[in-house]
Amino acid sequence: MTAVSENGSRVSRRRRLRWGKLALAVYAAFFFLFLLAPIVIVVIASFSSANFIAFPMPGFSLEWYERILNYPPFMQSLVVSMEVAFLSGLAGLALGVPAALWAARDDGIAARLFTNLMLAPISIPAILLGFSLLYTLSAMTLGISLPSLVITHTVVAIPYISRTVLAVYRAVPPDHEEAATLLGASRQQVLFTITLPLVRPGIFAGTMFAMLVSFDNLPLSLFLSGPSTTTLPVVILSYLQNQFDPSIAAIATVQMLIAVIALTVVNAIYGIEKMTAA
Repeated sequence: MTAVSENGSRVSRRRRLRWGKLALAVYAAFFFLFLLAPIVIVVIASFSSANFIAFPMPGFSLEWYERILNYPPFMQSLVVSMEVAFLSGLAGLALGVPAALWAARDDGIAARLFTNLMLAPISIPAILLGFSLLYTLSAMTLGISLPSLVITHTVVAIPYISRTVLAVYRAVPPDHEEAATLLGASRQQVLFTITLPLVRPGIFAGTMFAMLVSFDNLPLSLFLSGPSTTTLPVVILSYLQNQFDPSIAAIATVQMLIAVIALTVVNAIYGIEKMTAA
C-alpha cells in the first residue's frame, strides 16, 4: 500500500508540474501577445491600400511610405528629432555621469539629497515641466529654438543616465580604484582606465534609453517646438488632428525601425554582451 501511494503521489506531482508549465507558457504567450500585438498591427496597417486605418487591411500598398517622402513636415521633423535626441544624449552624458560618480562615493547629506533630486524631472508631470521650462528659457532670451529644445530634453535625459550609472557604480567595490591609486596612478588615470570602463554598462544603457525617450517625447516638445524646430511626435499629433490615414502608421513604423537599427548597429560594433559582462 505504501509503494502504491508513493507512486500515486509522484504521478500527481508530475501532473501538477505539467499543468503548471502549461499555464506558465500560456500566460507568457498572452503577455507577449499583449505587448507585441499593437506594434504588429501598426506595421501591417502601414501597408494598407485603404485611405483610412483599417484592420484587416483590404489590400497591399506602399503609397503611405511615398506619402512620408512627399510630405516635407514628416522628413524635416524626423531630422530634428534625431538631432535633439543625439545632442540631449551627449549633454546628459556630460552632466549626468560626473554627478553620479560623485554621489555614489559620497555618504554626506548633500549627496543623498542630490540623488533624490535627480529624479525630479521625471517625477513631476511632463506638461508642468514643459510649461515651466518654456517660461524659464524665454526669460533667458532663448525662447522657442533648437537650443531650448535640446536643453529641455537634456533635463529629462540626466535622470535616466545618472541613476543608471549610479546604480552600476555603487555595485562596484572601490578596491580597484584604491589599488590603482596605491600603485601611483593619478586621478585622471584612475578615472579613464578604471572607473569609466567599470561603469560602461550603465553609461551605455542610460544614454541609449535617454535618447530613445527624447526621440519619442511629446509633452516637452509641444511647448518648445517652432516652425523650424518641430519634432516628429508633434507633427504626428498635428497631422492626426486633420486626417487619419495610414501614413501615420507608416511614419510610426519608420520611427520604430530607426530605434531598432540603432540598437542593432551599436550591438554589432560595440557588443552589448561584452559591456554587461563588466
